Amino acid sequence: MMVKNQHTHLSRRERQILDILFRRGKATAAEILADLPDPPGYSAVRAHLRTMEQKGQVSHRAEDLRYVYMPAVRPEKAMRGALRHLVETFFGGSPTQAMVALLDTHSAQLSGQDLQKLSRMIENARKDGR
Repeated sequence: MMVKNQHTHLSRRERQILDILFRRGKATAAEILADLPDPPGYSAVRAHLRTMEQKGQVSHRAEDLRYVYMPAVRPEKAMRGALRHLVETFFGGSPTQAMVALLDTHSAQLSGQDLQKLSRMIENARKDGR
């Protein structure tokens, strides 16, 4: 039985596994192991998959006497969770500090269209009282 856990923070290895599943669509533990950089043992991959299933990040089904795993979350949801974790970890939970860091590094690379989109988002946030 899969128990969905509100804990959505993923370890580095769990993020790598989820990236593989997003890229492949579905995979066995052996296929995931083959795609991992600096791979751990097979049983460690299986343990990660069980943990991720408990967190509600992956699901599995039996096919030809083996488990095939697939993402249980949409890539957009996983991206938001990873971004939220990044902001909490490196920027003290401040989206403003994260944006300042991004803009300081990449502001010369933003197109006019990107700048207009950011301006609209800021204006909408002001109107919403955020």
